[in-house]
Amino acid sequence: MSLDTAEKQKLIENHQVHPTDTGSVEVQVAMLSKRISKLSDHLQGNIHDFASRQGLLKMIGKRKRLLSYLKDKNVQKYQELVKKIGIRG
Repeated sequence: MSLDTAEKQKLIENHQVHPTDTGSVEVQVAMLSKRISKLSDHLQGNIHDFASRQGLLKMIGKRKRLLSYLKDKNVQKYQELVKKIGIRG
């Protein structure tokens, strides 16, 4: 359930902080959210795919930690990102 190059590039362009940014918290959270969405769709039809379910839970945990870090550092950016991605509420 990985993202292809075109999808990654589009996500990076939409969420980057500066022109050469590829690894900021915002970009990482956006990529994880997209991967989580794809994997959730996969698990809807493959309910016995426990290995993928474990990977999904790890990705959710990582996204949660990154969002927590961003919230501690800059609440305004956190709120903008959550609203832009459409999570938490």
